Amino acid sequence: MSSPEREYIIFCDESERYGTYFSNFYGGVRVGASELARVSKRLADFKSELGLSSEIKWQKTDPTNTERYSKIVGMFFDEIRAGHLAMRVMFTQNAVQARGLTAEQHSQSYYILYYQFLKHGFGLRHMPPHDEAPRLRIYLDEIGDTKEQIAKFRGFIAGLTKDSHIRRTGLTIDEQDITEVRSHDHVLLQCLDVVLGAMPFRLNDKHLAKLPGTNRRGNRTRAKEQLYRRIHAEICRTTNRRFNIGSTTGVGGDSAGRWTAGYLHWVFRPSDSHYDAGKTKP
Repeated sequence: MSSPEREYIIFCDESERYGTYFSNFYGGVRVGASELARVSKRLADFKSELGLSSEIKWQKTDPTNTERYSKIVGMFFDEIRAGHLAMRVMFTQNAVQARGLTAEQHSQSYYILYYQFLKHGFGLRHMPPHDEAPRLRIYLDEIGDTKEQIAKFRGFIAGLTKDSHIRRTGLTIDEQDITEVRSHDHVLLQCLDVVLGAMPFRLNDKHLAKLPGTNRRGNRTRAKEQLYRRIHAEICRTTNRRFNIGSTTGVGGDSAGRWTAGYLHWVFRPSDSHYDAGKTKP
C-alpha cells in the first residue's frame, strides 16, 4: 500500500447469504482519503468512455457488456497493484457448521459475520505506525434492515477500537462515520460488486446452469463465466500465485501483510465447528 494516511475509507458490500455450497459473501475495498477522489474519477471517466452509463453490477452482466466490464475490472485491479486500493473477500463453506450457537446468535449471524469481516479482514490490528492517529470511515452498501438494527450494528463496529491490538494503533472510528450509501453513487462499490459477485457464481456452480428443458447454457451464463475468468486472472496476477478461489490466501507468515496486501481472500471457519460432508460438492 501507499504511505500512511490520516484517514481511510472502507467500502463494503455483501452477496448471496445462502448458497448451495458456500454462503455469506462479504467484500470490501479500502482506500486512503488522499487517493479517493483521483481513483474514483479515473474509474468513473473510464466507465463513461466505455459507454457504461448505468450502474455496473454483476447481475447485469450479459454478452453486450462483458468486454467493457472486463476492461474496467482491469483498471480496478491496476489501482490495487499500484497500492492505492486494498480488497478483501470473506465467505463461509456450508459444510463447516458452527457448534454451540444460541438462537440469538443464529438470528444475528449476518451481522456477527459482517463484524468479523471488518475486524479481521483488513488487518486493522496490523496497521503500521502513523505520525498521528488515523481515522476510519466505513461505507456500507444499503443493507435494508430496520433503523434500530443498523444503529445497533454501527455501535458494535465503532467498538472495534476497544480491541487491545487495534487500540494500540491509535485508530479512531466514530459511529457517525459508519453510514449506508447507494452503490449507484460510488464507482468503487460498483467495481467491488462485480468482483464479489463472481465468487458465489463460480463456487456455487452457477456457471454450469442449463436453460430449462435443454442441455445448453444461456448466453448470460456464458458471459458471466467469461467475466469470472478475467477476474480470476487479475487476482492471480495481483497475488503472484495460482489462485484457488475456494481457499484462504496466506500472507507468507508476515502478519503485516494482512494490512498491506492488495488482495486477500478468506474462508471463515468458526473456532468451534464440525464438518458435514453431505454439504460439499459431489
